[in-house]
Formats: sequence, C-alpha cells, structure tokens
Amino acid sequence: MRLKKVFLFSSICLGALVVFLFINTLRFQTRQLHFAPIKHVESTNSSIIRLSKAIQYQTISNQENKRIDTNEFYNFHTFLKHYFPFIDSALLLKKINRLSLLYEWKGSDPTLRPILLMAHQDVVPVEAITLSDWSHPPFQGAIKKGFIYGRGTLDVKSGITAQMEAIEYLIAHNYKPKRTIFLAYGHDEEVGGKQGALRIAEYLRLKKVQLKFVLDEGGSIIKGIVPGIRKPIAIIGVAEKGYLSLELTAKEKGGHSSMPPKESAIGILSSAIKNLENYVFPSRMSGVGSIMFDYISPEMNFGLRFAIANKWLFSSFIEQKLDMNNATRATLHTTMATTVFKAGEKENVLPTKAKAIINFRIMPGETISQVIERVKEIIDDPRIHIKTNGKFNYEPSIVSNPSSPTFRLMQKTAKQVFPDLIVAPYLVLGSTDSRHYKNLTKNIYRFVPFRLEPSDLNRIHGINERISIKTYKEGINFYIQLIRNSTK
Repeated sequence: MRLKKVFLFSSICLGALVVFLFINTLRFQTRQLHFAPIKHVESTNSSIIRLSKAIQYQTISNQENKRIDTNEFYNFHTFLKHYFPFIDSALLLKKINRLSLLYEWKGSDPTLRPILLMAHQDVVPVEAITLSDWSHPPFQGAIKKGFIYGRGTLDVKSGITAQMEAIEYLIAHNYKPKRTIFLAYGHDEEVGGKQGALRIAEYLRLKKVQLKFVLDEGGSIIKGIVPGIRKPIAIIGVAEKGYLSLELTAKEKGGHSSMPPKESAIGILSSAIKNLENYVFPSRMSGVGSIMFDYISPEMNFGLRFAIANKWLFSSFIEQKLDMNNATRATLHTTMATTVFKAGEKENVLPTKAKAIINFRIMPGETISQVIERVKEIIDDPRIHIKTNGKFNYEPSIVSNPSSPTFRLMQKTAKQVFPDLIVAPYLVLGSTDSRHYKNLTKNIYRFVPFRLEPSDLNRIHGINERISIKTYKEGINFYIQLIRNSTK
C-alpha cells in the first residue's frame, strides 16, 4: 500500500513536471519583429566596379608602423575622393594620424546625438605560398560569375564602399539628415587599432561627442551553421570576447641528441600544452553567449525549442549539441589555441629552449587575471615560465542591451531589407575596432549586412576571399535604410 502511494505521488510529480515544461515551451514566444519590406534601390554596375577598384589598393597593416606602405593608403584616399564626389563635397573629412579617416555629415538638429558607422581600410597580408591557390590574384578585384574576388571583399573594404554608396545615393536624392552621421575608417584594425580607431575615439571624446550608437563589423547573415535553423539569421554582435596571448617557455640543458635526457624542453612544453588543450573552460549557458539562442530557439522545431525553453533542466544536452560545432561551441566557452611553437635548430642537437604562444578568447564575465591563474593551475609545472605576450591583450567588452530601442532599430532595418531572415543578438568571437568607443556610447553593435555561406567563413583572412554581387547590393540597401530610420 505504501509503495503504491509512493508510485502515485511520483507519477503526479512527474506529470506536473511535464505539464510545467510544456507550458514553459508554449510561453517561449518569438522575439522577431515584423515590418513591411521596402522596395530596394537598384544599384548600378558602377558600384560593383568601385568595390573592385577599392580592392586593388594593397592597404596592408603591420604591427611596425615603418613597414606600412603609406602610399597605398594615400592612393586609396585619392580613390575615395574621386569616386564619391558627393561625399567629398558634402561631408567634412578629418584625417587622424595621417592614415585614418573620419567623415562628418552634419545633421540639421544639433540636439540629437550622432551615430557612427565603422569599417576599416586595412587588410591582412596574403601568404606568398598560397598565391597559386587563389582563383584570381588577391588584389586584382576580379569580377567573375556573380562574385567580386580579393582581399578585403569580406573583411572589410566592402563595408566602407557600401556605406559610402548609400550616402552618395542619399545626397544625390537630396536627403538631409536631422542627426549627424560619422563615418570612421581606421587603418590598423588588423593589428589592434591603437593608431587608428583609438585615436579617432580620443578625438571625438575631446570634442565632447556622445554617440547614439556605433555600428561596426562583427556579425553577418549566416545560413546552415546553427543546428535546427534553416532560415538565414542576421546575427548582430552585442558584445565581443576578450583577447589574451600567453608565452610559455621551457628551458633545459642542451646537448647531443645521442644522449637525450628523460625529458626535453620540447617534451615538457608539449605536455603543458596538451594539459591545456584537454581542459574545457566552464560553459556560460546563462551569459551573453546564450542570448542568441533565446531569440532563435522559438523558430526551431518543437524538440529543440522544448530543450532551450527549459535549459535549466536540459543544459547538458544543449551544450553537447552546441559543442559539436566549433563556431557555436566558442559562444559558450573561453577558448584557447596554440598558434606558435618554436624549438630546435638542428636535427641532432637538443634545444635549450622551447617556446609557444597560446591565444585565448575570453567570455564576458571572466577576466584576464582569472584566465592566467587558471592556466597556472592546469599546467602546475614550475619548469614552465608563463608571461603575457603582445601589446593587444584586452578584457571582454561591455554588453549592449539587446532589448534597447537601438537594437530594435537594427532589427527593424534588417527585416525591412531582408524579410526572409531571423534577427538575433550575438557574441562576437573575434575582435573589432568598436571596443575603442566604449566611453562614447553604451550602444555598440557589430554587424555587416552581407549573406555568408558556411564555406565563406574560411575565406575571411583565407584563400579566395570573395563577396557575391547580389549580397553586396543588398548591403547597400541596408545602410540606406538604416540611415533613414536613424536620422528621422
């Protein structure tokens, strides 16, 4: 009799739990906004030719200023002046630190806080060993079969030209903004932005400028990457990870390889790295990394929606699913990657030193000092010397509110231009120049309005970087509509 009561009580509890879980799922309503689509402005082929020409300038940044080919940047500036004549005549241009550009399109109402649209002029170099693997030379700007090829088509000269195409169009059609618009194009984003974006931000701060919002690169329109979602997703960055590089060094006595010790410098360091690679930083399912899934999960099939609506119960299952993909796994964890390993000069000589550089991308909610302490605990070997490496280590960014009117403005614009997509906030895994503007506004978003296929992710900084002509023209329409929506 007692056993029957226990069974009955357990059944009631289980039934109540199931009902509660189903109610939670049903209450997990869509966060998508609905707006009537706009009629697109039909861009001419001239806009494609202008992007092609922009790619031909080898504006390659370098950590050593003296190794930058400044003439390529100056020639690029001349190109912008010549091919965007309305901007040249209607906007004020301030050159910052000689190579960075700050345009100002003055609004009619000085009481309104300005907006700032960003991109960067510089591109990463192309490894000589990969040149033969490119379908078209990386700085030719080839236009082939519906694509424009070349370094900077995705990262991110296309952002500069798309923004300028939008403003050139608006000026030509007598549009006058009420709100001032800044365009900020740094010259060294790929090496930290300290001579470009940071200087621009300092200039604006000294001018006592406070911005309504900043929009930089970061997210894009992706498809086929998130499990359970077939529609394209516009992922708009509301935060970005921190950055830390640590240099690990092991030193041992050298000698002849015919009389090796039990452990070499290479072996000691390799063991330390292996311990680090085996360690998984804690998941932050309740943090900014999971915000995206709160927006997209109502659009998933019932099973996945059921799990995410009740992630307090199914967090292990969700993490397992997300950990199957490098991109989604990185949204939940601080990550590490061994990017440099140096040791040895000759095959029969034991090296006295082995050195490696480990790069960490740090989740909001964690700090550089916490990561360093964790690394020391994991390695737990006094023979390994650990020090910070590089000049560009920085903490995770602030988190811009995805419920703010400014984020809803981004949603509205995206849905007007791309009615077929889902819009979601996103944790940017890399780093952008936007972090330098944190003292000028709390509303910092990271998004370029270009559609990317899964294969395109490897083209960024990689071989055969390219952008489709169709998505580039859509991107111009996004900036036109964003300006209209922002400056009424």
